[in-house]
Amino acid sequence: MKITQLSVFLENKKGRLYEAAQVLGDAGIDIKALTIAESEEFGVLRIVVDKPDTALDALKEKGFVASITDIVAAEVSDRPGGLAAILKVLSDNQINLEYMYAFVEKTADNAIVVFRFDDPDQAITMLKENGIRVLGKKEIQGL
Repeated sequence: MKITQLSVFLENKKGRLYEAAQVLGDAGIDIKALTIAESEEFGVLRIVVDKPDTALDALKEKGFVASITDIVAAEVSDRPGGLAAILKVLSDNQINLEYMYAFVEKTADNAIVVFRFDDPDQAITMLKENGIRVLGKKEIQGL
């Protein structure tokens, strides 16, 4: 079960992140998770939202460069070594992890971690075969 992430390219200048957040807020978009990767000249805001298509349209309408990417969200045991256990499954099965970040929300005793894989379908199969719960769009959007 893949979920949708928006990647928004932001010029590295004062107020640009605020402008993107304001566009999303004005469009009634709820941000579920985010991370920012930056360089000297620009940043990439990666976000999981409740209405990705609406968010994409709103951002593009206001002149932002944005795209959609498939990612995977999985529950990770919220204990020492919990993340390492999932990463071992991925490593043992030669699944390439491009990047990851965590959700603020928690379900039961688990954290939610977002993964970007070069082959998300293969990663989902391996995670499920190893008893790791993969979350779907409706579960993420309902948080």
